[in-house]
Amino acid sequence: NLFLDYETFGEHQWAETGIFDFMKKLPQQILARTKYKFDTPAGLAARLQPVSAILVPNTISWADEERDLTAWLGNDMQDEAFEALYKLLPLAQKTQNPELQKKWLYLQTSDHFYYMCTKWFSDGTVHKYFNPYASPYEAFINYMNVLSDFTIRLQNDSQHSDTPPSEVPDLYIKKRKSTQTEVKNSPQAGLTAETSSSIADLEVLFSLSKPKVKQFIKNIDIQSLAYSIYGRSGAELEKFRKKLPESYNEELTRIISEIKRPRKSTIEHHKNKISEFIRSLF
Repeated sequence: NLFLDYETFGEHQWAETGIFDFMKKLPQQILARTKYKFDTPAGLAARLQPVSAILVPNTISWADEERDLTAWLGNDMQDEAFEALYKLLPLAQKTQNPELQKKWLYLQTSDHFYYMCTKWFSDGTVHKYFNPYASPYEAFINYMNVLSDFTIRLQNDSQHSDTPPSEVPDLYIKKRKSTQTEVKNSPQAGLTAETSSSIADLEVLFSLSKPKVKQFIKNIDIQSLAYSIYGRSGAELEKFRKKLPESYNEELTRIISEIKRPRKSTIEHHKNKISEFIRSLF
């Protein structure tokens, strides 16, 4: 059996290769020269009996070496965007507006989350090849801004329904005609959009290649890194720290241990330094 995704036709194999002309003539040639027939999965399932059950304890996919969901849900940006989207589910299900219903389906397209993947910074070029954005950070910010507009439209639509105001999800509501956006319902509620951006930048930082990590060490003081990762944990952070020199890691651990109840403004200040550096790379 051959299992090909749609990207094979027109993406992996461009039209100039003649792939579409080949596919147009293929069925006729198969039917004329062989005993093979065509059928759909539903048709086969109706006519044939299964041989046995297949145990699939974990979700699998075609993507990357892991063949799991980490291409779409493998970092904090993706998780945050995914959770923000589906918190709108109650409102989206109640709307009778055809345009909003269509937009709701578009927003669930898996490509949005695929573009936020940070694995390609260190592991390969596949994600970069298919990504229209300059960085996963830009994909995240763009998606959250679109989701903000969609949230406002759903809220306005709900005012004409029987949905109580208290049930309206409190998500990324942009203050129009303002450069500041209050980010709500995020891992750190009450932070500004600038800080939300720095959260995304940290995810990019954790996935930098070793050469770029060395560049980071030369340009950013260790204290800024210590304050930025203070209180954080997880596999991505651990992978990042393994890329750091041993002596640097020891000093970083010492500085973090000495931080006592830092002010939010202090943390934001240091995270913004890192954000500026990350954006300068791309």
